[in-house]
Amino acid sequence: MKISAHVAMWGAIVLAVFCLGYAFSGFSSLDSVADEAARADARGFAYFWLFLGGVAAVIALASHWMGKRSE
Repeated sequence: MKISAHVAMWGAIVLAVFCLGYAFSGFSSLDSVADEAARADARGFAYFWLFLGGVAAVIALASHWMGKRSE
């Protein structure tokens, strides 16, 4: 099954928005965590989702670039 660069770009954009939204949610809820160890774990989890969102954004940009070069 082939996936076009256009479909890959839009899929990666959706994934990036989801991941970045989840990271924002994690960072915004850090103030409500009382335990310092749990706060550090939650911060690490939010950074993980931020990283995944960044990777998805790079994949979206690469798919867009490949789609433009193939035209």
